[in-house]
Amino acid sequence: MIRVEHLYKYFDEFCVNDDISLEIKEGSIFGLLGPNGAGKTTLMRMLSTVTTPDRGQILFHNEPLTSKHIPFIGYMPEERGLYRKMSVVDQLLYFAELKGLKRSQAKEQVKFWLKRLDIIDWADKKMEELSKGMAQKIQFISTILHQPKFLILDEPFSGFDPVNADMVKDLIIELKKGGTTILFSTHRMDNVEELCDRLAIIHKGKKVLDGAINEVRRSYFNNQYDIHFQSKEIPAQLPHWATLENTQFSEFEHLKIRVQVIDPNQVQELIKWAQETHQMIGFQEYVPSMHQIFVDQVKTA
Repeated sequence: MIRVEHLYKYFDEFCVNDDISLEIKEGSIFGLLGPNGAGKTTLMRMLSTVTTPDRGQILFHNEPLTSKHIPFIGYMPEERGLYRKMSVVDQLLYFAELKGLKRSQAKEQVKFWLKRLDIIDWADKKMEELSKGMAQKIQFISTILHQPKFLILDEPFSGFDPVNADMVKDLIIELKKGGTTILFSTHRMDNVEELCDRLAIIHKGKKVLDGAINEVRRSYFNNQYDIHFQSKEIPAQLPHWATLENTQFSEFEHLKIRVQVIDPNQVQELIKWAQETHQMIGFQEYVPSMHQIFVDQVKTA
């Protein structure tokens, strides 16, 4: 659905986005990651037509992205933009009509989503009377009222308690199943692993990683294995071809060690050693989490 080709954006002489290329497939969830100041928000603003690239292009269904695509896009920025003196319902009707909905359609959608997010009793309240979490719900509703085909969410879980964060997460999954293409940026790596099909990490304006979640994690596998033992005694000696990387005890005082081998063909020998000498009760590959991969990428980029 979205293709970003060699995108550049400058603020004076500073290059905020430096030769960024991405492909976001229709009906997928794409994670845009990076540390603060990496250039994520600038990229999202270009994808939502708020601003334009200085070089390169963005294609929406194989044609250059322009203002005519605005009705098909929903954008929830990290810095929320709501009118504090307006009532909830008036605010949502206003945003819905801005996106092209007729008044009757807008009323129907507003009522549906206020009920769905359990905030219908606050419909006539002014925004300034709402808690931060409630205001976040209104911001989310305003972004999806017009049923966008491409949804951009910048830190969508910010300000939500765990219950409401899970609710929004479920809605994102539901929207994806309904055919919505979603790009979201977050610092919550657990949400990235749970929700995203693909991701990209940008750092200092440059793309440093791009790929499917499982493929990215698998590419960081380094012949390390977690071995769980019934005993809590640390093995006196590993085979000479294995290296001890980590040791920890579970809440039941079972021992877990992380071991790296030189040759993956030595895995069976490692299992045999653990079974024969140390009462092994579990053995599994250690594949780095997205949190660890993110930290490593940012540190080394």
